[in-house]
Amino acid sequence: MKVVIAEKPSVARDLARVMGAKEVKDGYIAGNGYAFTYAFGHLVQLCTPQAYGYNSWTISNLPIIPANFKLESKKVKRDGKQMDDTGAVKQLNTIKSLLEQAEEIIVATDAGREGELIFRNIYYFLGSKVPFKRLWISSQTDKAIKEGFANLKEGTEYDSLYMSARSRSESDWLIGINATQAITLAAGNKGLLSLGRVQTPTLAMICSRYLENKDFKPQAFYKIQAGFEKDNISFKATSNKIDKKDVAEQTIARLTVGTNARVAKVEAKETKEQPPLLFDLTSLQQDANKKYGYSADQTLSIAQTLYEKKVITYPRTGSRYIGEDVFEQIEALFQHLSDHAEESIASIAKNLIGAKLNKRSVDDKKVTDHHALLVTDEKPGHMLKEQQNIYNMIAKRMVESFSEVCIKDITTVMIDAQGVELIAKGTVIKQYGWRLSAEQIEAPDEDKNNDDQDNENAQLPKLLAEELLQILTLELAERFTKARPIHTEASLLKAMETSGKEIEDDEMRQAMKDCGLGTPATRAATIETLFQRDYIKRDKKKLIPTEKGLAVYNLVKDRSIAKVTLTGKWEQKLEEMRANKVSYDVFMKHIKDYTAKITKELLTLRISLAQEEVKPQQKGKIKCPKCEKGLILLYDRVAQCDHYARGCDFKIWRTLNGIFLEEKEMKNLLEKGKTSEFKGVKNSEGVIVNAPLVFENFKVNVG
Repeated sequence: MKVVIAEKPSVARDLARVMGAKEVKDGYIAGNGYAFTYAFGHLVQLCTPQAYGYNSWTISNLPIIPANFKLESKKVKRDGKQMDDTGAVKQLNTIKSLLEQAEEIIVATDAGREGELIFRNIYYFLGSKVPFKRLWISSQTDKAIKEGFANLKEGTEYDSLYMSARSRSESDWLIGINATQAITLAAGNKGLLSLGRVQTPTLAMICSRYLENKDFKPQAFYKIQAGFEKDNISFKATSNKIDKKDVAEQTIARLTVGTNARVAKVEAKETKEQPPLLFDLTSLQQDANKKYGYSADQTLSIAQTLYEKKVITYPRTGSRYIGEDVFEQIEALFQHLSDHAEESIASIAKNLIGAKLNKRSVDDKKVTDHHALLVTDEKPGHMLKEQQNIYNMIAKRMVESFSEVCIKDITTVMIDAQGVELIAKGTVIKQYGWRLSAEQIEAPDEDKNNDDQDNENAQLPKLLAEELLQILTLELAERFTKARPIHTEASLLKAMETSGKEIEDDEMRQAMKDCGLGTPATRAATIETLFQRDYIKRDKKKLIPTEKGLAVYNLVKDRSIAKVTLTGKWEQKLEEMRANKVSYDVFMKHIKDYTAKITKELLTLRISLAQEEVKPQQKGKIKCPKCEKGLILLYDRVAQCDHYARGCDFKIWRTLNGIFLEEKEMKNLLEKGKTSEFKGVKNSEGVIVNAPLVFENFKVNVG
């Protein structure tokens, strides 16, 4: 029997259907010589510090650097304690039983770094010795699945991918565990402060941009604008920036409405604007955030659903290119789009059939584990609005990427007005190409500083050098310098992709991707972690640091853990490990040395946070029911023991059964065992009653 291990039940069901297995069992599907089983994401994890004997948070324990990392089944937190996830344990036992009967394993977890880690952790945790092969596919269509099973890869081909994934996991554990404990202890134990290998430099980018924006002092500057007309076409010409108002006033005083100005120079330059590259996950997330306001996590979730519906290719890709083999199928995909896409995309796709296609996005050498995002030839059925939006974005980008270049004539006119140089620019689209229509000429990027748009004209008349033009209007315009905008998720993803370097060119950014913060698959999770830690919040599209986030940033901003370039270099080393250029031992020695260094750095801070920073709403005189030594800190959403770093992990939500507990009722609950009677409380059977909340055996029930 061949045992196939997928990453989730829905994928296992799909693979089983395609391969003819129909017997549904408890935890797997059998038939046709196969057993299709599954994980629920990570069934196995790295052990917590407690497994190595570190049961409390004390300075003497740090740094915690295990000689050998151990694995354990997935844990969940209940009543303040780490306990086995019963569902994970049950499924691991099912997998173990199947592996004992297996002649071969087929690895069908997601074809990427994290998917490889999920399988290998299960395999090594269960101590299996059964040989395994790898199913490596870029779409979930029936055709792709059948071809994948017919061309299974040797499992050992992905050993370097696993070592890269393992190193990423262990380095995140080392830095996250030690830095979090060190900063929490150094800050005077005023609640948990979390640091991480990727999350902390990401927080630093958000905070530094926010503070830069808030501290920015606009500087006034001036421009002279003159209006002209020829052949019934009105246009404006503008001077260069003048910093001082008195100089600007003296300059404009030399000019008068009604006098002539001379055309000194006319430059017409044809420019060819190449179409954009195909989407990878990060660029899709950026554009979806700009266009629809979707978060990075939301876009990934939608794309994953579309992948499982078989209508798009593998979404967690970091490549914006396809190989020649995939390019051969593009015309068939255009035929598919011409029949099934929305009308505007369908008509363009139809025109591309049989046409000479632009091959900017075709490069075998630049395809990594997976090629760029494409639609598949599966007919899309009913989709929710958000799914339709993302599907259409991918389809539209496909037809754009293979369309002709956009050809523009950009004309620059230099005008001499009594010795004052004025400039007018105008653009004429000669061939829309991938731009498709005038309506599709895009607005300026919201993350760019667009101070100087004054001399742009939609249209210019035909002008010749030395001809005279009459000044019809004259204005001294006051302008102000602008701060770089506060980060949105779109601009943050762009910055994470290039370790904060401001690179506009698509191909240059793609070349930088191995040095970015995290990977396309993990960036959304990093941003969501910052929300969960209460380090950042949303203000419409803007990412705003909270008081807590700024407090943490101020503590670590000068420390190496907050440096974007350092994390970018680590990411580059992980990619090199995948390519067998760096060994696990060399990388992990560096990480362990760094962990010891940053832990010492953070512990020497010995800084207590200011009273207004990361403060609880109040520190009541409620005794901790667990350790009986600490006092309960009351935050907006939770109540927590102030002896957290000394080993007491008691925590309880302030809103229980729909009731928000003020200090008096929290004291009643934790010290007396029950609150006053509340009206309209929902009991365990879902019935609305009038009753107190009761605290017993560290659980809260309706009395």
